[in-house]
Amino acid sequence: MSDPATLLTEPRIKLVARLRPLAGTRFQPTGFPDLGHATYPSPVDGSRLLLVESPQSMANRLEGTLWDDATQEPVRVIRSLPYIRVFDKDGLYLTSSRTESHRLASAYVKDAAYEGVNGTQVILDRLGLEKQRPIDHARVHRSIFELDPLCLVHGVFFADEKWPGQPKISRAVTAFVEAAGVQEAYSGGVRFDNVSNKGDKETARKTAKEGYGNVPFSRTEFVAASIEASFVLDVSQIRRYALEPLERELLLSIALFEIRSLLDSGLRLRTACDLEVEDIRGDRPSGFELPELSVIEGWVQDRLGDARPSLHGVYG
Repeated sequence: MSDPATLLTEPRIKLVARLRPLAGTRFQPTGFPDLGHATYPSPVDGSRLLLVESPQSMANRLEGTLWDDATQEPVRVIRSLPYIRVFDKDGLYLTSSRTESHRLASAYVKDAAYEGVNGTQVILDRLGLEKQRPIDHARVHRSIFELDPLCLVHGVFFADEKWPGQPKISRAVTAFVEAAGVQEAYSGGVRFDNVSNKGDKETARKTAKEGYGNVPFSRTEFVAASIEASFVLDVSQIRRYALEPLERELLLSIALFEIRSLLDSGLRLRTACDLEVEDIRGDRPSGFELPELSVIEGWVQDRLGDARPSLHGVYG
């Protein structure tokens, strides 16, 4: 079985999980404003393909495997890693660099105060950004690792004009769910009003728009010949970070932990889209088998190193 040091020599790790609906054959894919469901022809044979879950949503789900919503803290395996927590003036938790879509570049992180210093200035000082000077990428990598290393896995863009050079770290792990050979499955239902099935149209105050009366609706789901979740980990990007070997191995192990954790928990993407894993194959490197979660957890724990303090800011 491969280990993180060996895997770090590969350019990419690609995993494909074959999925099927947990119950029945129908499932509800993601939808997009002004577009609806994303269907498109296969470039190979012209058959219909369907995007079941987008890379953006899968990134959120992967990150979510390392965050405990009940306690508003990281899960045990990475709890010692640093990150930024933001509180309000009353000391109540608001958000963090682990839960904000822009991570370290979040507006809440920027506008919070850390020991009297504005967050924008904290980031500026840590990253060593200066006007009319090239970005010191080694310092940026090191500083991000010391502030929140998960930003080196899922990316961060310091887009504020107050940060000269506006450094950007691309997402190192990308995933999506795609179905092939799809057909629509139409159905529908009725939302019942047990008090008044027609509402009160005479007053124009108790209509379907306000939530009154019986409201019939249509529903579009899909069936598919096959459903697959694809995961690509850009190992070469992690290898290029200006970090110690064990630190790069840690990032790789965390990414694999997220993938295995997500697949082990089942992909209940929506109420009407509950998918289970049939099998997992490693396409790159050839013959690679994704280890069990307990093994990957051991990789992470062996490479955690000394705990670093997290930053706590006050917003508002």
